[in-house]
Amino acid sequence: MSPLKITTRDAATGPVLEISGELDYANAAELRDLLPTLPLRAGQRLVVDLGGMEFCDSSGITALIAARNHAQAAQADIALAAVPANTLRVLRMVGLDQVFALHPDSETAIGA
Repeated sequence: MSPLKITTRDAATGPVLEISGELDYANAAELRDLLPTLPLRAGQRLVVDLGGMEFCDSSGITALIAARNHAQAAQADIALAAVPANTLRVLRMVGLDQVFALHPDSETAIGA
């Protein structure tokens, strides 16, 4: 088990969250609690880089949806980057690949 680590950085298009470890029931609230503190303005893009994420359960998926809702409330965009194959499979099964913009890495997501 790897603890959740969320690193925040700023890009020209808006905040970038780098997620590593496990985004699950035990710690998904960490991501949800972080969202209101993000300086996100209309027209910006929130990028969530999942390249370091080792595991994601339904609570983690719910936290990603909360991130999308937060971005929409700010009239901003959201993109997921470097989504691990097992999480991508779940996103596709439930149709969330049609809701989130998916990119191979955060730099591509920032430049899109």
